[in-house]
Amino acid sequence: MNPSTALPWTLESIDLDRIEVARVRHDEDLFFLLCSSSFVESGSDLYTRNLIDHFAGDEELGGWLSQHWEQEELQHGRALAAYVRKVWPEFDWDKGFAAFWNEYGAVCTAEQLESCRGLELAARCVVETGTASLYRALNGITDEPVLKLLTNHIKSDEVRHFKYFYQHYRRYREREGFGRYQVFRAILRRVNEIKSEDSDIALRHVFNQCYPQHQGNEAEFRRISDRAQGLLRRNIPAAMTVKMLLKPLDLPPRLQSALEKPLAKITEKLFLH
Repeated sequence: MNPSTALPWTLESIDLDRIEVARVRHDEDLFFLLCSSSFVESGSDLYTRNLIDHFAGDEELGGWLSQHWEQEELQHGRALAAYVRKVWPEFDWDKGFAAFWNEYGAVCTAEQLESCRGLELAARCVVETGTASLYRALNGITDEPVLKLLTNHIKSDEVRHFKYFYQHYRRYREREGFGRYQVFRAILRRVNEIKSEDSDIALRHVFNQCYPQHQGNEAEFRRISDRAQGLLRRNIPAAMTVKMLLKPLDLPPRLQSALEKPLAKITEKLFLH
């Protein structure tokens, strides 16, 4: 890998032998959140291919997606999977991921993307907002030093990705001339997709792997997944999340300021209810 495509940090720089296992091993909610995140991140190559095809002809954005974004997202998946394997070695990560991939690969299609390129970049800002908030929350939940370091690295990557997508979103907005209402609708659509698909599919396959005797038991799955998401909800950085979500709307400063506080109160429900 040449210097221009070097990763900001590497999995090899994380000393997994320093994990203080006793601090996290008992926490099933944290396990569910980390493992489901590792599944979604490890599927980033499929999403990248869809995006590169969608932005065919845009060499700058396509090059960044393949040389930087995909590599960093896949490293997130590898790092989280390595952490899960170290702390919960009895969990068959490969088997769980294979089952997840079988379902996720069928729904993660180019048809999910916004037909307008600029609006898809606004939607990407939503996804990066969600992941940055997720890892910031996980960082706040844990006091295990290695996980603290790892989630901080990933959160920083996601914030940087948001800034890059936002930069290109502004370029396309000037070119395509879509209005604020269209941006708002694209943001709302992607928020609803985040809630209904990726994390739900991933959590379900962690659950199926952990509790094969309860596979297909919706009430039991909801009990476990709601508990894990409740932990996340209590730690979501609402103010940061709202600021990032509103940014593509480019609202007048006074209006943005007026909206931030009330929206912060409903952000956790919007993302995780």
